[in-house]
Amino acid sequence: MEYTKKSGFATLIGRPNVGKSTLMNHLIGQKIAITSDKPQTTRNRIQTVYTDERGQIIFLDTPGIHKAKNKLGEYMVSVAEHTLKEVDVILWLVEPTTFIGAGERHIAEQLNRVKTPVILVINKIDTVKTQEEILTFIAAYKDICPFAEIVPVSALKKKNTDVLLEQIFKYLPYGPQYYDEDTVTDQPMRQIAAELIREKALRLLSDEIPHGIAVTIEKMTERPNGMMDIEASIVCERDSHKGIIIGKGGAMLKKIGSAARREIEDLVDTKVNLQLWVKVRKEWRDSEIYMKNYGYDVKDT
Repeated sequence: MEYTKKSGFATLIGRPNVGKSTLMNHLIGQKIAITSDKPQTTRNRIQTVYTDERGQIIFLDTPGIHKAKNKLGEYMVSVAEHTLKEVDVILWLVEPTTFIGAGERHIAEQLNRVKTPVILVINKIDTVKTQEEILTFIAAYKDICPFAEIVPVSALKKKNTDVLLEQIFKYLPYGPQYYDEDTVTDQPMRQIAAELIREKALRLLSDEIPHGIAVTIEKMTERPNGMMDIEASIVCERDSHKGIIIGKGGAMLKKIGSAARREIEDLVDTKVNLQLWVKVRKEWRDSEIYMKNYGYDVKDT
């Protein structure tokens, strides 16, 4: 059977905080991956689907590649590096700069070991004043890796993202579609809800807490009238953190809850009653048992 449409897998990699999740959310036209100005917000591999008349791209948004500090960090790095061998095309996102640091060189080493075509995506070009400047960034990077393509984009301002989609399709094989055309993610709703709550906590809390939090959905039920009840726990590593997350008179927890509830309602298109609790689990990021309980599939890495 001869297929007329293309279908394949693309992964987004890059150092933490270069805009991978923002780009993926924009490309598929819906918010699935959480975004935050704090690095390392994506902890699991998130699979999303883009379909148009040319075919289907399945995006894997992986955690940022960085130097691991604990078991959770090691898990995140191995998920990202593992993905490079499983896809049809790799998108390496970098910021617009002529300085190539140790983190970027580490990624280039990984990429030079795989045969998969690599598209260099220079993100955040909305922060760049002239076209000439963009050319200097391209010149700085072009010899570090044998890139298939180099595409400057702005994920935030949606600049040049159509060109990027075109280039991704160029490197995909012809084949059957893996998902129905209205599918946008393989993530279960519970996981997306947990991630949205975690995103709001990351955005609203002070710097010393975010990496030490996880979110678990204890209960998710639908009422006969369509309304959804969700009970969730924010897990932190210290008693002092618990106080900060709850806030004076419960104000911070209320803030996190109402911001998350609005986004979950947009996604499920119904009213949501969200109840949040805070639990302390000391050193959970160094415990494989806790990591598994909080949704990190440690055995896969």
